[in-house]
Amino acid sequence: MLTVESLRKSFGGVTAMNDVSLHFDAGSLTAVIGPNGAGKTTFFNLITGAFPPDGGRVLLDGEDIAGLRAPDIMRRGIGRAFQIASIFPSFTVREAILGAVNARRRWYARVGRRFPLAEAQAQADEVMELVGLSARAAARSGNLSHGDQKLLDIALALALEPRVLLLDEPTAGMGPEERWQMMETVHQLWQRKHMTLIFIEHDMDIVFKYAQTIRVLSYGKVLAEGQPADVRRNAQVIEAYLGAHYKAGDA
Repeated sequence: MLTVESLRKSFGGVTAMNDVSLHFDAGSLTAVIGPNGAGKTTFFNLITGAFPPDGGRVLLDGEDIAGLRAPDIMRRGIGRAFQIASIFPSFTVREAILGAVNARRRWYARVGRRFPLAEAQAQADEVMELVGLSARAAARSGNLSHGDQKLLDIALALALEPRVLLLDEPTAGMGPEERWQMMETVHQLWQRKHMTLIFIEHDMDIVFKYAQTIRVLSYGKVLAEGQPADVRRNAQVIEAYLGAHYKAGDA
């Protein structure tokens, strides 16, 4: 489904991604973890075309998309929601999602129209229902709570009909209860849409509960990968990131 091979990226004299190779199966749910500066967000940026790689390949169903423009990568089926929600604060929730639907279908002349096409409206309603924002459809995006803004950011990515969805710290800035609610929504979304979902997360309790597999980055390299129980017992991961609290037998 999604494979990166020997991915490399440097910024000046700093190596952010150093010969990283990973594979993500279709329909899988994967967490990417690691200390600050490990290269996690750079990894997402390279996959989505925000930055061109210095070397290596990004394969989506066998097609090398490395170096393509971000809109072209999006149209091939990779969507992304950001650590800081990227929304349209003056739009209502419905208007923002309708805009994304129209952009995905290249109905640019319809963006901002007062009376949207029935097909676009139906898709927008479906997306709002998926993320639990139907009751907030008429609310201004900029007036939403932090959690609802994060949900809207995910909804905008979903409106682009991705086959692969990347979530950069979906629970960032939330209180404990809200974090679990967000991840439960994300998990239900993954179950319903059967998409490949990859998320960056610092809350290890959430990671170990929801991820099928975990990939650990450290200093731009792959430190470890595997199922949660295996990663939790990995001595290198404990030393570099998890700490003694997560040694085998703790949870």
